[in-house]
Amino acid sequence: MGLKPYLGLRGNALLRAALFFVVCPTFTCYGYNMGVTGGLLTLEAFNSQFPKMDTIHTHGAAYKENSQMQGTVIALYTVGGIFGALSCIYLGDLWGRRKVIFITNFISIIGAILMATSFDFAQFIVARLVLGLGIGGYVATVPVWQSELSPAHKRGSNVVTNGVFMGIGVTGALWIDLGFYFIKNNSVSWRFPLAFQIVMPVMAMFFIAVLPESPRWLIKDGQVEEGRKVLAALLDLDEYSDEVNENILSIETSLAYCPGAWTEMFKNGEQRLFHRAYLAATGQMFQQMCGVNLITYYATTIFQQYLGMNAVNSRVLAASMTMMQPLGGYLAYFTIDRLGRRPLMLWSGVAMTICMAGLAGTTSPSAADNTGALAMAVVFLFCFQFIFTVGFCGLTFLYAAEMAPLQVRAAVNAVSTATVWAFSFMIAQVTPVGFSTIGSRYYIIFAVVNAAIVPSVYFFFPETKGRSLEEIDEIFAQSKSIFDPPRVARAMQKRAKQARELNSDCGDTSTNEVVVSEEVKA
Repeated sequence: MGLKPYLGLRGNALLRAALFFVVCPTFTCYGYNMGVTGGLLTLEAFNSQFPKMDTIHTHGAAYKENSQMQGTVIALYTVGGIFGALSCIYLGDLWGRRKVIFITNFISIIGAILMATSFDFAQFIVARLVLGLGIGGYVATVPVWQSELSPAHKRGSNVVTNGVFMGIGVTGALWIDLGFYFIKNNSVSWRFPLAFQIVMPVMAMFFIAVLPESPRWLIKDGQVEEGRKVLAALLDLDEYSDEVNENILSIETSLAYCPGAWTEMFKNGEQRLFHRAYLAATGQMFQQMCGVNLITYYATTIFQQYLGMNAVNSRVLAASMTMMQPLGGYLAYFTIDRLGRRPLMLWSGVAMTICMAGLAGTTSPSAADNTGALAMAVVFLFCFQFIFTVGFCGLTFLYAAEMAPLQVRAAVNAVSTATVWAFSFMIAQVTPVGFSTIGSRYYIIFAVVNAAIVPSVYFFFPETKGRSLEEIDEIFAQSKSIFDPPRVARAMQKRAKQARELNSDCGDTSTNEVVVSEEVKA
């Protein structure tokens, strides 16, 4: 007998398998690479192998030159990520979600092998680019696949778990870095941490081959019967049940209503595609410009070089600090479908502003010998990591996938993910220079940016909780300006609540989790 389709799983069990066997290893690997290199930059063996990036044993002009080189090499990983993400504009719909995830994981394995076996500076640079190319491709695709599998009432909690997995990856990387720090004068101290990540894409490649394709992509590709089978498995219903038929109808209606070419996302039209692509990219820009990567990439360096701690304590604190990310992700998991996307982003923006302003004050030259100020700086760093994961880690990937209609979802998500990599590149590139030139005042820049996030979200970002992906299309179809979507979303939510109350009064308590609203059908 052959293997049962989708490992014999249906309903919630199938969703959990997709979450833990594909989403978990891919985003854990993504987070792992955000943290692993930063913990190696202060190793003796690493700096002996690549002296052009040594900022520990250099001073004056040599220090500034090496700081720039270090920032460039670390940031080249994000350049690969930009091109990996942008490739999905075309390949995401041509190959489908599963094939793109499989191939990009394979490319990331090649990059990891090249990086762990580097003896030459040029090989290390090429390896960073290849690794970024693979990871950029699957980070642009996995949230789309995940959101297209999930029912409306679970989509937020399912996709926001990406932040938990990213946090686990960052934390794991820094603890592994700490363990191998004690292996002195041996290249295994940095080669093993770089090679360890290979386990995760191998796992993702195996399971994506046996789990279902996105039913929305299958229907878009003309494979309606296969899409029907996947929907039936996800909903744990008969293939020809009314609910499965309703879902197929709503998807086909959305496809008929929206133009198909990916270039349409640069035009507004009735569906306001450019407006939606802009919101998706802006949310992802906020994720990077809040300042998380200046802390994540350079956590060990901040504690050791800029807060004056010894090497062991710096690594322990850096690894402990990133443990705040999984905790923040768990809080987001339990609140995102209850409170909504907007409240989490708004309150997180306020709290991150306070943390960055506090860091600027507690790490200033006037507080250099103040033990209390140093302790508060550590507290602000820990708080920032926790708060970021609640409002901006996995949430912006979810929001970007929700913003785009099916016909251009892969393209919009590719562009929004490329935005993540582009701003990540900028932060990684300028952070060593920023710290070496303006010191603690560098944090003020991010305090201002975080303060600007709050009014931006309030006035321009609509609430999407509880809405099917097709219903979100209707929010923008009813909007006539950039200020309308939040108001339209509130009005639709109010009407939906009134309809539920009316049905309850009439004794009809049935609910349909993923069927499009009557407004969209009309």
